[in-house]
Amino acid sequence: MIGTVFRSDDIPVEHRFDYWRELTHRAIAPSDMSSEYAADFWASQRLLELGPVFVWPTSHLPTRFQRTEKMVRQSDPEMYHVSLVLGGGLGFDHVGRSDVYGPRDLWVSDTARSYDVRPPAGPAHRLITGVGVNFSKVLLPVPPARIRELLGRRLSGREGMGALLTEFLIGLDRESDSLQPTDAQRLSTVLLDLLSAWFAQLLEAEDTLPPETRQRALTTRIRAFIRQNLHDPALTPPVIAAAHHISLSYLHRLFKEDCPGDSVAAWIRSQRLQGAHRDLADPALKSTPVHTIAARWGFPRASDFTRSFRGTYGLSPTEYRVQARPPREPA
Repeated sequence: MIGTVFRSDDIPVEHRFDYWRELTHRAIAPSDMSSEYAADFWASQRLLELGPVFVWPTSHLPTRFQRTEKMVRQSDPEMYHVSLVLGGGLGFDHVGRSDVYGPRDLWVSDTARSYDVRPPAGPAHRLITGVGVNFSKVLLPVPPARIRELLGRRLSGREGMGALLTEFLIGLDRESDSLQPTDAQRLSTVLLDLLSAWFAQLLEAEDTLPPETRQRALTTRIRAFIRQNLHDPALTPPVIAAAHHISLSYLHRLFKEDCPGDSVAAWIRSQRLQGAHRDLADPALKSTPVHTIAARWGFPRASDFTRSFRGTYGLSPTEYRVQARPPREPA
């Protein structure tokens, strides 16, 4: 597992809000926090330390965060903060801009400026869920003067690089139990590349990025495209290259540099097999025919799927499904 977990249920009820407030102050710059639910508070939070980048998926009852000018003068860690809203809604005031944010909206803030994050009017006890990202300003290749154009704006996590960033952050939270501390540095590099490419795209300033950052961001975008289209049997290296307006030889070079020894076709095949492997072990899909699962993962011919599956896992798909059943379930 990577990161540390906080659950308010593990803390005596009278100390929950204060304890969570202290944790949040460490994750972000200090702010005044208040909640009408402080007496019986609930929150769950994970702090992922990815080298110099901090990612913290969180779910909590409505809370207000106010970072005042006085707090800025007292302490400024010189960081940018990115917030992704996944559930509920939040109002955000920053650098003279004010807006309301809903699911898949993002904002960027600067710890050197005051801000006010407030729960909007709505149903009582509606949980706020999302992911925060903190990183030092010096890690970003985009000039600070350009980043100021983005502060306090409601940005979309539903298309383009914003969607890719959103899915990456959701995936980090989902896979955090299986990630290891040794993965932290590589994940940090990928996340900073995504953030840099996203900012540059929003500002139409891609030429400000170092070539290696642009290349790594392109590779990440291509891998995301492949994952989204694994079900399509026609997904081939030429199709992928054409979709990203690059040559086939450049596509192969990107994969060779990113993961030596792993070709594009081999990576597609491994992703498909891993997806089918998970589905075959899923009790909720036990009545779904093997050939249907195979087709869902881009294997239209059952014989090809069986041969590939056996070659990778040492069992046929049917044999593996029987072996993966819970002990109490009759064969």
